Amino acid sequence: MQYKVVELSTVDEGSLERTLNEWAAQGWNLDGIQFAMRESSKRPAMAFVLFTRQGSPARHDEDAARGRLMRMSETGSPTAALAAEYTREHVAWAAPMISPLSAHERLARLAGLDEPEPREEGLTLEPEE
Repeated sequence: MQYKVVELSTVDEGSLERTLNEWAAQGWNLDGIQFAMRESSKRPAMAFVLFTRQGSPARHDEDAARGRLMRMSETGSPTAALAAEYTREHVAWAAPMISPLSAHERLARLAGLDEPEPREEGLTLEPEE
């Protein structure tokens, strides 16, 4: 018998449903779900979805894994490619994030200020008498 554990860091109805549908389509059977809880919240912090299926465990193909890693190192990961495409499509929205900002300037923009207050340099405090 084969065992598979899928770890979910985002636990909601949608992520559980997608995980169950994805692995069931590959022939895996749901064996159970375990939730990791936080003391400060009633919502689970993580979920471990347990699957089983009949048959001998799949053999590890080291050469194929090395080949995939080599292709990814040459072409980049599919996730990075999707992120780059998304950024290109939304370049106007992403432009403020591309230029480096100081923490002060970033907070000013988040606060809705058009221009951040000038920094005070060389400020000397008078001792109290």
